[in-house]
Amino acid sequence: MSEFAQAKAFTIPVRVYYEDTDAGGVVYYANYLRFFERCRTEWMRFAGYGQAQLAAETGIGFVARKASCEYLRPARLDDTLEIGLEVEKLTRVRVVFRQWARRGDELLASGSVEIACVNMASLTPAPIPDHLHAKLEALK
Repeated sequence: MSEFAQAKAFTIPVRVYYEDTDAGGVVYYANYLRFFERCRTEWMRFAGYGQAQLAAETGIGFVARKASCEYLRPARLDDTLEIGLEVEKLTRVRVVFRQWARRGDELLASGSVEIACVNMASLTPAPIPDHLHAKLEALK
């Protein structure tokens, strides 16, 4: 098992569409961050928390604080990718996810995304609810 396919990882399939590519026919670099966001959103859904539901019931939401990405190989139109995540670091307010895009066994891009939990009314830091924190802890 590679460094980017651990047992505690969560993954989703993503098909590359024409809208995801640049004039050269490869996935535009910024779209990898969109794919990573989609994976985090689907993980939240899988864990039982839709973003809108979480905001309505608890008044919290998550915002990106920092992101970095290393591009290793190009993805192209019609490729089926596996987008994954693992929790690298977890505090009461922030989560650092290690994320990647793969095509089969080939690592195409890898990165790190730090998100912060905020009170949606004031957009100030807020603690991650205990039940969600426990599920995030299980991904470490």
